[in-house]
Amino acid sequence: MKNLLIILSIFLFSFTVISCAKKDSTSSTTSTETTSSVSYVSVGTNGTILTSSDGISWTSRTSGTSNGLQRVIYANSTFVSVGDSGTILTSSDGISWTSRTSGTTKTLYGITYGNSTFVTVGNSGTILTSSDGTTWTSRTSGTTNDLWGDHYGNSLFLAVGNSGTILTSSDGTSWDNRTSGTSYGLHKVFYAYVNSKSIYMVAGDAGIFVTSSDGTTWNIKIPKTTENQYGVYYVNGTTVIVGESGTIISNDGSNWDNRTSGTTNRLYKVIYGNGTFVTVGLSGTILTSTDNGTTWTSMTSGTTENLYGVTYKE
Repeated sequence: MKNLLIILSIFLFSFTVISCAKKDSTSSTTSTETTSSVSYVSVGTNGTILTSSDGISWTSRTSGTSNGLQRVIYANSTFVSVGDSGTILTSSDGISWTSRTSGTTKTLYGITYGNSTFVTVGNSGTILTSSDGTTWTSRTSGTTNDLWGDHYGNSLFLAVGNSGTILTSSDGTSWDNRTSGTSYGLHKVFYAYVNSKSIYMVAGDAGIFVTSSDGTTWNIKIPKTTENQYGVYYVNGTTVIVGESGTIISNDGSNWDNRTSGTTNRLYKVIYGNGTFVTVGLSGTILTSTDNGTTWTSMTSGTTENLYGVTYKE
């Protein structure tokens, strides 16, 4: 009887060890797969952060803030999101986020990366720079106008904003005010290399669209819509612009066409990754297109919060 009890005890101990080992192994694998699958990140009101591996299925993440998040990018192996009251968050995987000290309480509307430097812009001409997304330094913009967007392309930083404001900088530290030729608000700037030529594109209110080959001299183009435009992206010969009332227009290199978005919600940002355009907007709107911005499909975001920014991790 004593020998039987000893054998039974050994068997139960062995079974417990094996079961625990299997459970730990499974848990570790699941965590790794979840982390590596994040390709898209979208941000919005009340600290909303959503992630997706394909732009179709979206998962809510904990941001640690209730402040609105205006924009997000992925650069230098880091996701960086900026927003209301000087909020700056960083993440290495899009899942776990850390709050950073910005040194300002101004709302930050734009974030870009280039020349080994992050640059964020916002209310009252606010410009901050960082080499790592963690430590930030305030810069003099030379304007008190609100800055709503910025971008880096062809060795030049650009910031755009209220009253037709356009600023340029080679290093993100010293900025020059440029004449845009318009007093309309400018929301988004983007750089592209089209047909062997450099072009900076800026989309703004009332369908205003200005372009430049060097960032210094700007030309106003005939508006393709009278709606406010909030986002622009160029890739593979196609330009896509999104804006008020679900407006989506695209150009395949020859003609501008109005596209059917299927929504009347304002669209704030459009990006491209893995063969797919993704745009986000009011009330949790997420649309995708896999045919160069021609046909758009609504996705379930799982939120009714406004989504202001989206980025793709290449």
